[in-house]
Amino acid sequence: MAGKEITLFWFRRDFRLQDNAGLYHALKTGENIQPIFIFDQNILSKLEDKDDRRVTFIYRQIERIKKELNQLGSDLWVFYGTPVEIHKKLLSDHNISGLYANRDYEPYARDRDRAVFELYLSKDIRFRAFKDHVIFEKDEVLKNDDTPYTVYSPYARKWREKANDYYCKSYPTEEFFNHFASSENQFLLTLESMGFEPHEEDWSNSEIDENTLKEYANRRDIPSTRGTTRISVHLRFGTVSIRALARMGEKHSKKWLNELIWRDFYQMILWHFPHVVERSFRSKYDQIPWRNNEKEFQAWCEGKTGYPIVDAGMRELNETGFMHNRVRMIVASFLTKHLLVDWRWGEAYFARKLIDFELASNNGGWQWASGSGVDAAPYFRVFNPYLQTDKFDPGKHYIRKWVPEFEKEYSILEPIVDHKKARERAINTYKGALS
Repeated sequence: MAGKEITLFWFRRDFRLQDNAGLYHALKTGENIQPIFIFDQNILSKLEDKDDRRVTFIYRQIERIKKELNQLGSDLWVFYGTPVEIHKKLLSDHNISGLYANRDYEPYARDRDRAVFELYLSKDIRFRAFKDHVIFEKDEVLKNDDTPYTVYSPYARKWREKANDYYCKSYPTEEFFNHFASSENQFLLTLESMGFEPHEEDWSNSEIDENTLKEYANRRDIPSTRGTTRISVHLRFGTVSIRALARMGEKHSKKWLNELIWRDFYQMILWHFPHVVERSFRSKYDQIPWRNNEKEFQAWCEGKTGYPIVDAGMRELNETGFMHNRVRMIVASFLTKHLLVDWRWGEAYFARKLIDFELASNNGGWQWASGSGVDAAPYFRVFNPYLQTDKFDPGKHYIRKWVPEFEKEYSILEPIVDHKKARERAINTYKGALS
């Protein structure tokens, strides 16, 4: 151990210097704050696609933060490896007085942070974590009997009652930027050195048009228009502040604010009921005898089901890493109800492809579609893809964009299942398993 005493701030899913809760509390101590980031080998080794959009997105944010810190006379130390081993080396090589971070609520993250906390505790060094990723976490919004909500509407009412200026205020980190540790610009490892290839798509724009928010309620379900903010990837990785977004929602669109509340809700569910990662929230739904036809699942993945709105959504996902939220519901219902494929298969495919993948929301959405989750759609609700198209893409603009052969050779593609028969089969299968 050598050199001056430093306190570490560990970036995870909070890629910004401004309005960052954990960073604010670290800087406010007046100590020398050295920011770090770890490309987690435990996570990266499980990714199937070597040009994974999310890895490139993270890398670009790291480059940006590193540049911002360089301009302040500091730097971001970037590592590749397993978090515990990296922290062991940091403790061995440097005179560290503390570690600060923002909390992460996913099961792997909780286990990771517990192991790191115990490591620092064994050295009698503090590890402090703060709320930054949500407005309300864990036990902050509970029923009157202090148990967690499992239905969205009453949770949302309580959330709105509680969400005052205190919870939505910004953290003025810039007032303490002089407390960053002085350090020279260190070499940044490359994506290639970690076994990944850069992706060319640019998701850097985190600006929200106020007019989009004002028109959100009217346009959010129309996939052919830019009626949503597409801010989800920035929320996922914390390049924007959830508190700033909540203030914007309160000012311009209560309907859009509801989506942020849903996000908090699913994070709370994941914290209190971590079994949802592997099993149905409603245990009886694990009794459903899924067909799990691999050929049909592959057709769904490739956007070749013969249902235009479903195929358009899957092709958008495969090509861009994004899918409109209304279409996400349609394709999820189709997979779990029409094809009777286990929701976990669809959830895993979305987890692989979505640039804005977030475990809590992805899991919550898929369990909602299958009927197995909290506040879920009833099992007998089976989206009719044709009626959904007539309602939300009547001009077929979205379909024509992603299924360019729609009016030519696509017309001779036989639908993978008949809607009426599939609906009856789904209802009978669910009813038989749940009765």
